[in-house]
Amino acid sequence: MFKNQPAGLYVLALANTGERFGYYTMLAIFLLFLQAKFGLDSTVSGQIYAGFLALVYFMPLIGGWVADKWSFSKCVVTGLAVMFAGYMVMAIPTDIRSTTSLVILCAALVLIACGTGLFKGNLQVMVGDLYNEARYSGQRDAAFSLFYMAINIGSMFAPMAATAMCNLAMKAQGLTYAASLPAICNAYLDGAENGAELITTAADHGMNAGTDLAAFATNYISTLSTGYSYAFAIACGSLIVSFLIYFLGRRTYAHILTDKKQPGAAKAVAESGPELTPAQTRQRVVALLLVFAVVIFFWMVFHQNGATLTEFAKSCTSPEAGGWTRIGFNVWALLSIAVGVYAAFNLFQSKGTLSRVISVAIIGLVGWALWYFYSVTPDPLTGIQPQEYQQFNPFYVVALTPFSLAFFGWLAKRKSEPSAPRKIGYGMIMAAVAYGVMLVGSLAITGTSASVSPNWLISTYLLLTFAELLLSPMGISFVSKVAPPKLKGSMMGGWFAATAVGNYLVSIPMLLWGKISTAMLWGILVTICLVSAAFIFSIMKKLEAATSDSPAPADADLLETVEDEAI
Repeated sequence: MFKNQPAGLYVLALANTGERFGYYTMLAIFLLFLQAKFGLDSTVSGQIYAGFLALVYFMPLIGGWVADKWSFSKCVVTGLAVMFAGYMVMAIPTDIRSTTSLVILCAALVLIACGTGLFKGNLQVMVGDLYNEARYSGQRDAAFSLFYMAINIGSMFAPMAATAMCNLAMKAQGLTYAASLPAICNAYLDGAENGAELITTAADHGMNAGTDLAAFATNYISTLSTGYSYAFAIACGSLIVSFLIYFLGRRTYAHILTDKKQPGAAKAVAESGPELTPAQTRQRVVALLLVFAVVIFFWMVFHQNGATLTEFAKSCTSPEAGGWTRIGFNVWALLSIAVGVYAAFNLFQSKGTLSRVISVAIIGLVGWALWYFYSVTPDPLTGIQPQEYQQFNPFYVVALTPFSLAFFGWLAKRKSEPSAPRKIGYGMIMAAVAYGVMLVGSLAITGTSASVSPNWLISTYLLLTFAELLLSPMGISFVSKVAPPKLKGSMMGGWFAATAVGNYLVSIPMLLWGKISTAMLWGILVTICLVSAAFIFSIMKKLEAATSDSPAPADADLLETVEDEAI
């Protein structure tokens, strides 16, 4: 995986890691920020959250068009600058519960989405261009696995950074976080007669006896919002780091900046590729459209991590964890586990004695580190904040990628690896199982104010990660094999469009939050996943027929570069 890779890969991957760290630091608390600062309910905040996600995944279409007319590298730098401006606007504290502040926020979100559109896909095109050289061409798949992992390492640390900034602001005012307090404070300021509830809830979180309730509610919301603004400032800093990495490492990728968009060899292959009959073209386009229909619903259920799953963490999950579970909320412990996984794989795959000795030593250090974290972490760990659960998915991606590659590599050697459409179907089934776990965990909840074990959410994120690993890269692979040569750009645009639509549909479960039981809500998502899986298996013969004689794409490098759009 790490062998025979150009130095430019590591520079571009690290530049992307910094940008994704900032993005996920913001996204981890975005819904909570909307609800706390503006007093928005789950319906309105969910609409804004989903609309922003949809715009983020739609704008790379525009960014790619601009890069074709202008320059990939210039678009990357411009994208960083535009995103920086957006995060900077969000980082400046403004008045709470203000329409003007909300308008300013929306303008910042548009800047972030536009900057992402210029940066995201075009940086990955540059990564693909590194592998136009024959000596590196065989390392393309491994390169994008590394690129994908680097992104998830950045996003794994994002919730920790956001939480630290919130705690910093709260501590400065002698306050502590309580998931229910922002809503209670906003309700009181809206005129609700819930003073007794406010006093009871706030007594252990910084409110002194005799404090004016309106003043406390205003101060609490303002302080928490300031903490969120600190986290947005972290995103600004991460973009500066990304730019420095990109600029200082320029010599490692300078040779691709003047290359033509399509190398001569690739162009020749494209021109000499087999011509498709109108019927064959129609068959492939129909197959892709059918897959896009399923993909829409996958992203709808997958990206509930920042929506209903965060609501569940806030309202229905205990803020305490005991036993070994508690060290899962220490990102350094999670990183240690991931390091141990890679050391173990190196131990079994390495042929050199020194390399094996180093792997054993690393595994030993990881074991000691985990015992240390277990020993020094309070039992039970209290004060867990909702956004902290979002570090589990990227951790699982980093830790499970070697297992995924090894498993499917083993199946490929036995010539029994499932086709890409079947993997997509299995991914939908796995997503159904994930929300089935949530359904079971919610059966004891009668409203939205009960508390269940954190293990329900942690297990759900594990299962959703299995679904992600099955579906996301497989969907891209399917597009690469099936897209008619003359419609590759349009079909890839269709994949992005499906992703954007799915992200907007994230808002639908948020519309239902609080209006139906949580168990029923998860049951709806389970049904959506199972119906999607049944649909794709019902058309499996048609999908597999479309791929059975598909020629390899002439511009596979462009296709590979969008493999992390699921992130």
